[in-house]
Amino acid sequence: MALAKEIMGSRLIFERSSSLASSPFQSRLSIKKKTQRTQVSINPFDLSPMKAAISGGVVAAISEDLVKTLRFKTLGRNQENEEVEKAVQFKVRAVVTVRNKNKEDFKETLVKHLDAFTDKIGRNVVLELISIQVDPKTNEPKKSKPAVLKDWSKKSNSKAEKVHYAAEFTVDSAFGLPGAITVTNKHQKEFFLENITIEGFACGPVHFPCNSWVQSQNDHPSKRIFFTNQPYLPSETPSGLRTLREQELENLRGNGKGERKLSDRIYDFDVYNDIGNPDISTELARPVFGGREFPYPRRCRTGRRSTDTDLMSERRVEKPLPMYVPRDEQFEESKKNTFAACRLKAVLHNLVPSLKASILAEDFANFGEIDSLYKEGLLLKLGIQDDMFKKFPLPKIVTTLQKSSEGLLRYDTPKIVSKDKYAWLRDDEFARQAIAGINPVNIERVTTYPPVSNLDREIYGSHLDSALTEDHIIGHLDGLSVQQALETNRLFMVDYHDTYLPFLDRINALDGRKAYATRTILFLTRLGTLKPVAIELSLPKSKRVVTPPIDATSHWTWQLAKAHVGSNDAGVHQLVNHWLRTHACLEPFILAAHRQLSALHPIYKLLDPHMRYTLEINAVARQTLVSADGVIESCFTAGQYGLEISAAAYKNQWRFDMEGLPADLIRRGMAVPDPTQPHGLKLLVEDYPYANDGLLLWSAIQTWVRTYVERYYANPNLVKTDKELQAWYSESINVGHADHRDADWWPELSTVDDLVSIITTIVWLASAQHAALNFGQYPYGGYVPNRPPLMRQLIPDESEPEFASFVEDPQKYFFSSLPSLLQTTKFMAVVDTLSTHSPDEEYIGERQQPSIWTGDAEIVDAFYGFSAEIGRIEQEIEKRNKDPSRRNRCGAGVLPYELMAPSSEPGVTCRGVPNSVSI
Repeated sequence: MALAKEIMGSRLIFERSSSLASSPFQSRLSIKKKTQRTQVSINPFDLSPMKAAISGGVVAAISEDLVKTLRFKTLGRNQENEEVEKAVQFKVRAVVTVRNKNKEDFKETLVKHLDAFTDKIGRNVVLELISIQVDPKTNEPKKSKPAVLKDWSKKSNSKAEKVHYAAEFTVDSAFGLPGAITVTNKHQKEFFLENITIEGFACGPVHFPCNSWVQSQNDHPSKRIFFTNQPYLPSETPSGLRTLREQELENLRGNGKGERKLSDRIYDFDVYNDIGNPDISTELARPVFGGREFPYPRRCRTGRRSTDTDLMSERRVEKPLPMYVPRDEQFEESKKNTFAACRLKAVLHNLVPSLKASILAEDFANFGEIDSLYKEGLLLKLGIQDDMFKKFPLPKIVTTLQKSSEGLLRYDTPKIVSKDKYAWLRDDEFARQAIAGINPVNIERVTTYPPVSNLDREIYGSHLDSALTEDHIIGHLDGLSVQQALETNRLFMVDYHDTYLPFLDRINALDGRKAYATRTILFLTRLGTLKPVAIELSLPKSKRVVTPPIDATSHWTWQLAKAHVGSNDAGVHQLVNHWLRTHACLEPFILAAHRQLSALHPIYKLLDPHMRYTLEINAVARQTLVSADGVIESCFTAGQYGLEISAAAYKNQWRFDMEGLPADLIRRGMAVPDPTQPHGLKLLVEDYPYANDGLLLWSAIQTWVRTYVERYYANPNLVKTDKELQAWYSESINVGHADHRDADWWPELSTVDDLVSIITTIVWLASAQHAALNFGQYPYGGYVPNRPPLMRQLIPDESEPEFASFVEDPQKYFFSSLPSLLQTTKFMAVVDTLSTHSPDEEYIGERQQPSIWTGDAEIVDAFYGFSAEIGRIEQEIEKRNKDPSRRNRCGAGVLPYELMAPSSEPGVTCRGVPNSVSI
């Protein structure tokens, strides 16, 4: 019966969601604090927690009716005339759900058939049920007799996505409640264990959410341990589970030695010492990131041997070989397929050397050639596809694309030019993207004009002084003086001066790279929109200021200046705001969570969906994105110094206490505290789509987290005395962020409020913040003139010889400054991949097995309330995008702001907020 209910779970979800639609979010989450923990497993299909306590006496393991019919009495030899009940053995049934792979290679199929055969002769999958109670005679947890999965060989050829197996455990009436199951895989092949449900106990079905790969005993001799969905703080752990709880954490921590196998489940820390490949070439040598010289967060340890030429660097694993991450962190099959299909576009230049040579130095001649990438496709444009397909045996999916006459590299038209082909050229659109584009987190209010650098004057001297003057902007302030504009909070800035200036000499020495350190001054109009009024372009020894155009020459100079700003912006967005602040800085918290928080811990259960796939995508990034000669070095202005810029930002700018949305908005001067406002602050740009929508999600996340935390920490002292929680936070800081471990800005973890703030920030970064910075990359950056990732020429001055060619053909000069055709298509392929949602994406407000992920029925109910609130936020965002008074997200040719809209279809949609950093 329970199995049928689980299979029909979608109906249950619909019914519960419908019942929540009319309920206010706050009242839905107003649940009782747990003052006394009830150590029972709750039937989530009932959603009313059982009023059973286990203190004192023995809890019957089976239903009372069965006990009554099978109980017998005997006289105790040592107790005169006293009836003593003797425990009787009974059977309880397990339903075990195993997820099949959709596609298997020949070796996997062969091993599967071998396992089916050996299963018949005793090499089975063996399970053992463990009670929450300790046997007083042995002082060990009470255990059932071992049970084997039935009919494995009969069901081995099943094509179903999920296969359900049965097992029967023999227990006695004094067994108590089940708390754990051990699984031993005596087969040759690993299998994915989704969940186990035990039926036959008086408390109702007992659920074990597993979602884990179980390795063969040949590879990993130890039994796998799975716990029920009932959460326990460490101090509340039932006696029968205490040893197992610690044992499982020790298994996950490992001993810090040796090279990891792909089948391992060990989480450990290491520095970024695998970015370069000095054994191939000294030009591919890169420093170690993590330490005094280049502070950086820590990543997942793999334990590979050092390189031959540099003992401090670790040997690299190049694609297509996989990089180690713990087995359960690897992409699931549908995610792998989506990622692999997207990467086909990105590897064209590796497949076809002749094609690479033919287009390496080719520039776009005009805008029509860029348009042809979306209309005709790259190979069709070059007219060499037939010859190429004869020479190179490409995958079937690629030949299918070619035969469809769409071209191998034909892309969808990016959204930025889908509504208005020339919108990107307009100054108002250029400014709008600072608050509603793919990087809306760098704009700040100007408090001092001209702006002042924070770099060391002893190093840079007077070259730090800004070239901006009041004369540059006074004519663009709607009649205000500069002082009035400052006092009325009308001047804003996107400032990359200090980020790039220390690196410009080295960047500009690279072949085909030219950059400035830019500052862009923006003015807030009476309509609530922004307009650029000046751009400062700095080099180490000189500065110039470009203002809005007044003639043909200044028009092209202005467009080139905006392109250089876009290039600066693209680099900081990718290297600092996206990669560093969401991917790299979250990894230490995830590693520490797996090492220090038991699966039984309520905070682990809360964080679990927000950690999915992050370690895997970060490992892929080390292989192909941030590696030496990887995508970021090849396609972005900073080249091989990109990670050094990222490390400098981590050292000088990153602070965990400023990563939450309200704190970040206040730090940048985009908001001021105001307790009368809905979110406790007032935005100084009222129509700031990123902040407007972000505050809705931040508030919903915070309310959900507070409800959850207060449920388990009714006594404030429980936070301080929770040894697992404190170990998690301590290791996240002292090991995972070791280069900042002595910083005084780390929040304390002593109270419920502290814990709510820390968890809310982590969930925000993993979900909404990452979504806002990631899923618009192709819709905005796929049209390279809008946001060129690199520039190849500086803007010529009248005294320079290049000025004549610029004046003679400004369009040609503009395109020769942008990335080449090869650089453009490589970049487009990557951001197309990064912007793609996979079919198995889990969005905020969703969870795997939503009715049984926890055994606390009141929390399940509260989560449905959170989910309903997310649905209401989505409706509000849709409403805002149709409001003509919100000119930064609604109007002729203006893109709606949907990057915070919670749900999405698969593919490139420019919307959707997944639970985790999964791409």
